[in-house]
Amino acid sequence: MPCINYPEEEKNTILRLSISRITFLKFEEKKFLCNYIDNPYTLALLSIEEIEKLIQRSFSKKVIWNGPKNLEAAVKSFFYCRKMGIQILFYDNDLYPELLANISDPPFVLYCRGDAGILKGNNVSVVGTRRLTYEGKLAAKSFAYDAVLQGVNVVSGLANGADGFAHRGAVDAYYDFLDKKIESQPEGKTIAVLPGSIDNIVPAGNKKLAEKILAAGGCLISEYEPGLPMDVWHYVARNRIIAGLSKAVVVVQAPAGSGALITADFALDYGRDVFFHKATFCESAVKLAEKSDEDLSVLHAAGKVSKYKLENTPKKFLDAGAPVIKDFADYCTALTELPGSRFFDDKNDDYCQKELF
Repeated sequence: MPCINYPEEEKNTILRLSISRITFLKFEEKKFLCNYIDNPYTLALLSIEEIEKLIQRSFSKKVIWNGPKNLEAAVKSFFYCRKMGIQILFYDNDLYPELLANISDPPFVLYCRGDAGILKGNNVSVVGTRRLTYEGKLAAKSFAYDAVLQGVNVVSGLANGADGFAHRGAVDAYYDFLDKKIESQPEGKTIAVLPGSIDNIVPAGNKKLAEKILAAGGCLISEYEPGLPMDVWHYVARNRIIAGLSKAVVVVQAPAGSGALITADFALDYGRDVFFHKATFCESAVKLAEKSDEDLSVLHAAGKVSKYKLENTPKKFLDAGAPVIKDFADYCTALTELPGSRFFDDKNDDYCQKELF
């Protein structure tokens, strides 16, 4: 059995890593095991029936549990993270962000490369479609650039499209300072939430961007241990973290069915603000959205996509009162306004203030 003679602190970390790897347990169940079991060997020797008895819940017959192999993988992960300088933040770590801890299903553990201290800072999440128009690229990039200049951290998912341009805007401010194009070093940074393991940049084409994020003082985070294979459902799981890290989410162009709108849904569920950038409703973006609507309708008729995906549109959020903003300064203004005090006038391609009294 590995790690028998390790120091107590290391054994405790390995125990928690072992628990974090049990994917069929819920967050609160993992916390319970942390409080009930005091060393990794005990966990490794438990049978699936014994775990069911402890948790007081029956698992699916498809559940596979091999305690010794799970422990072996946790030990391997522990030493790999130590070697590579990857920080391991459990849910009760001082650096674990309180905002994220307060969502309904927070990550039991976060793996972090870079400055984990910024996770608890003043953050805004910027998301949008991968098929970004020229106006959308400018919007995502300039919003993030201005945000970090004002000391606000920009959170996104390192995907192509809006995510990538938001991260680029944030790091551009840092490099403009190095090139003396701006006088003061930006206090804000950028945080990339990975859909795969902490050592796997997805998409691979954004590896250089990831390096720039770290060089500019930002960080990369993931809830998945090094070497874990990528799975499709990781993208949606990643979106909940993007929403959970910030008090507000800004959507820059997102046609029906976009993953960015799933992030917006998560944000509303968590009681966070959702804003739409004006670029979402420019002529080129509207044309792309109409084509997306047509494609989704065909797929829905064929039973290949859900009704939720078809109906999850920017209009749904606007009808519910989501404000439209034109830039970062306007976003800051919108944060101070009463809910429902502005609406978007699509005929004039602008937002207006409502007379509330």
